[in-house]
Amino acid sequence: MAFEYAPAPESRAVVDIRPTYGLFIDGEFRDAADGKVFKTVSPSTEEVLAEVADAGAADVDAAVAAARRAFGPWSALPGAERGKYLYRIARIIQERSRELAVLETLDNGKPIRETRDADLPLVAAHFFYYAGWADKLKHAGFGPEPRPLGVAGQVIPWNFPLLMLAWKIAPALATGNTVVLKPAETTPLSALFFADICRQAGLPKGVVNILTGDGRAGAALVAHEGVDKVAFTGSTAVGKEIARTVAGTRKKVTLELGGKGANIVFDDAPIDQAVEGIVNGIFFNQGQVCCAGSRLLVQESIQDELLDSLKRRLATLRVGDPLDKNTDVGAINSAEQLARITALAETGEAEGAERWSAPCELPDSGYWFAPTLFTGVSQAHTVAREEIFGPVLSVLTFRTPDEAVAKANNTPYGLSAGIWTEKGSRILAVANKLRAGVVWANTFNKFDPTSPFGGYKESGSGREGGRHGLEAYLDV
Repeated sequence: MAFEYAPAPESRAVVDIRPTYGLFIDGEFRDAADGKVFKTVSPSTEEVLAEVADAGAADVDAAVAAARRAFGPWSALPGAERGKYLYRIARIIQERSRELAVLETLDNGKPIRETRDADLPLVAAHFFYYAGWADKLKHAGFGPEPRPLGVAGQVIPWNFPLLMLAWKIAPALATGNTVVLKPAETTPLSALFFADICRQAGLPKGVVNILTGDGRAGAALVAHEGVDKVAFTGSTAVGKEIARTVAGTRKKVTLELGGKGANIVFDDAPIDQAVEGIVNGIFFNQGQVCCAGSRLLVQESIQDELLDSLKRRLATLRVGDPLDKNTDVGAINSAEQLARITALAETGEAEGAERWSAPCELPDSGYWFAPTLFTGVSQAHTVAREEIFGPVLSVLTFRTPDEAVAKANNTPYGLSAGIWTEKGSRILAVANKLRAGVVWANTFNKFDPTSPFGGYKESGSGREGGRHGLEAYLDV
């Protein structure tokens, strides 16, 4: 029997959202040079949250110039001194985590349970972790005198706005670089809140600059001659465009792109545990995760038992108000993303796959999509090949470990994979054959700042996180 829970909404009053926000350049907020603005909307209600400055080419020039001026003094600081600033930022993030969690949920649409219990602790942990590296770079294995690159141009996505900011900014500052960061157009508010945290921490002016705007601002930042390092997380299509832009230049680049992760369940796996891992793998953050386990590969002999258990579990997921602490699945980030998910799901049906959606009542306003799975899927189906980036799971079967590996690797992507079995030898044997940047065993979607993350093939190049994440910001 499913328990009935009374609404338990988090208060919006804990965070103060201003009616307008400027660009954060050289330690100050300012209007865009041409005066342009855009509105950021809450995905769960479609209400306008704030009006935000829309950066143009002149603003990119100003931000890069500010970062260049700040680079000399910042990189000259002893590592221990830079580390103090990072520690201070981490502590302020912890102190203001409730505000940030509510803000992220309002602007992004993900459940408060995720922003509060997953995103914010990881954000603080990344700043703490790289603060510890700041005075130990000589011992990181990148040579006796590793040097910072200069100005880092960083472009982040909308699915984990604050966490992706931490992944980019923390190692850049620890290694002595300065930053110009462009958050996604649909989720700018937490980055602008972070700008205020930088001022609260006393970070020198120009070390971190934040430009809000659409893809044109990101393209101008990537192409700017004053940028020494480009870091991008987002779609594979945009990543390819960035690679073409920086080709032949001196710029160092890391790309963390799309994925179509395989979650492999063998016949000896604990079914209940595997079901929880499958749900976390694809329905966490509404499936808007680059490393989501969007392809379920289940051994043929347990397919019926697993799917029955999975459907029972999906029927208990609570879809609705992201600020409600009982909510499991929140809103899709934007109308455009919802339209893409809807179109790909319709394609799956048209191609003959069998669609099943969790029985749930969706809110009248906002952008919503019920947790969905497709069975009868072959490798030729669009839903098995294209990244949907939504709460949609494609189920395929296999008979032998070799067939599972072949199907898992039969994708242009290579970001993540999961293995479910009670045999440690099978975990090691299969993991070594999977062409994926991260392989989870009897779990999924677990992250730690000490662990590197990145992909193969069209899932990108380079690694973020851990000691490996320092290399991308050092001249070695």
